[in-house]
Amino acid sequence: MVKQQYAESKQVGNKMKMTPSEAIVETLVAENVKEVYGIVGSAFMDMLDLFPTAGIRFLPVRHEQSAAHMADAYTRVSGVAGVVIGQNGPGITNMVTSVAAANQAHTPMVVISPSAGTPTIGWDGFQEADQVSIFQSITKETVRVTHKSRVADCLRTAFRIAYAERGPVLYDIPRDLFYGELEDQILSPRQYRVDKRGNGDPAAISDAVTLLQQAENPVILSGRGVVDADAVDVVSKIAEHLTIPVAVSYMHNDAFPADHPLAVGPIGYMGSKAAMYTLQEADVVLAIGTRLSVFGTLPCYDIDYFPKQAKIIQVDINPRNIARTHPVEIGIIGDAKSSAEAIYEQLEKSVPKRKSNDERLTAVSKRKQDWEQELIDLAMVEGEPINPRRALLELTKALPENTIISTDIGNVSSTANAYLKFTQTRRHIAALTFGNTGFAYPAALGAQLAEPSSPVVAIIGDGAWGMSLHEVSTAVEQNIPVVACVFNNKSWAAEKKNQVDYYDNRFIGSDIEAPDFTEVAKSMGALGYTIEQPEAIAEVVNHVLQQRKPAVLNIMVDGTQLAPPFRKDALKMPTRLLDKYKHLDYETWGK
Repeated sequence: MVKQQYAESKQVGNKMKMTPSEAIVETLVAENVKEVYGIVGSAFMDMLDLFPTAGIRFLPVRHEQSAAHMADAYTRVSGVAGVVIGQNGPGITNMVTSVAAANQAHTPMVVISPSAGTPTIGWDGFQEADQVSIFQSITKETVRVTHKSRVADCLRTAFRIAYAERGPVLYDIPRDLFYGELEDQILSPRQYRVDKRGNGDPAAISDAVTLLQQAENPVILSGRGVVDADAVDVVSKIAEHLTIPVAVSYMHNDAFPADHPLAVGPIGYMGSKAAMYTLQEADVVLAIGTRLSVFGTLPCYDIDYFPKQAKIIQVDINPRNIARTHPVEIGIIGDAKSSAEAIYEQLEKSVPKRKSNDERLTAVSKRKQDWEQELIDLAMVEGEPINPRRALLELTKALPENTIISTDIGNVSSTANAYLKFTQTRRHIAALTFGNTGFAYPAALGAQLAEPSSPVVAIIGDGAWGMSLHEVSTAVEQNIPVVACVFNNKSWAAEKKNQVDYYDNRFIGSDIEAPDFTEVAKSMGALGYTIEQPEAIAEVVNHVLQQRKPAVLNIMVDGTQLAPPFRKDALKMPTRLLDKYKHLDYETWGK
């Protein structure tokens, strides 16, 4: 083993003589990194050569954007920071979109970024780019290696910041600094970073307990921080102690079990009306592990549900998120689990467990039933060939309880927010508020690598599929049995809906002509099926899950049955002032 080889090498004190590549790889091993995602390149080949002996699997993708999406999802499922790497210049810049997405998702990640060699920096050499400047605004930090003796130290700093601030960190290393000799020691993570954050200010915890005790209609909003901290159980105890309904934040449908009597579902675009009406009535909101994003709290279904007068208790590990978007009554900077445990402990001591509030439980149950029936009624409207809601309904009914589901951005993918229900955490991997297309499939691949025994399904529109179908080759090559459910309505449907509502059905750039996705999948070595009847969905899904092979389901759905505009908050009816364009003015429609 490589560690034994190092142990036999010449040591100076606690230090060992190593090459920079060896120091980097051994730091990755210490950080429990099992996979690194990217495309092979000469810039880091000296380090890459060590991976098999070190026990690190290199996952070669077809496009570097996919690499960071895979690492993002791997981290969300496993809790271990993902690592990506690429060739200097275009290899690294190809990751801009996916690293930016991980940054908005608060996903710890280290981007190993080989850069131009020190002898030629500034000469516009082959594949030279100022990668640090490019990534500064989409990462938590950019760490530059300035000398070969610092490679391990700088990599430790990158991991420390990635975990502490919950996001990607760029580790920029000139390509010539992989070579040479150095003397250093490989530290255990406990020696250079601390994971425990504590439960926040004790006075704030006491104030929160008092406020919850006095509240008439408190509501809990559970976010991704609750998932990351494994805090769902204690959040459930708080809810049950005071009979508090629990909503989940936008696209984090796994942040509270959907089958719990107090669960009301997700807020945000295409979320649960039961959650929205319940939150609308709240006088106190306990927001745990959520930054309360602007987009994730916007009105939906014409319901302006986020309460304007409610007193907000916001618990977040990052002080930058407290009151960033909504004023708070009490802010608690702390770990979601530790803070929730402190709140519950004080509730148990000072507030007798309330007799079950049957009236409130009945109201919650009735709202959920009404919403469930509305979703079924909407799904059962006939479509040509399939109502996309019906396809979502049949798909979610067919999937096993432990299925991990990734969702892309787009009309159908976003509508899935209403239909996805989870009883376990780390099951919902969504594109979130960066909102880039092409996320779901590579994310599903990363999720499958993190949890090989669980079924993994990606929900993707045909537009987004055009940006990610090349990774079917990766899935086949690496034997990653993800099921891609492509909702094919031959359009960029989210934008098409905007053109329906705001541009008088003038469809420019929103219709798609595409190859037969089923045949393309088969040609790449995957299973491929075209589905044109809703009754066939469950049968095909069950079959491909049993096969445990990469599969593509080309689900043909009605392109006229569209969800409300995705960016209703940012669109306006068109006005035209020049005579040349007057016929396009909304006031001329129908004349």
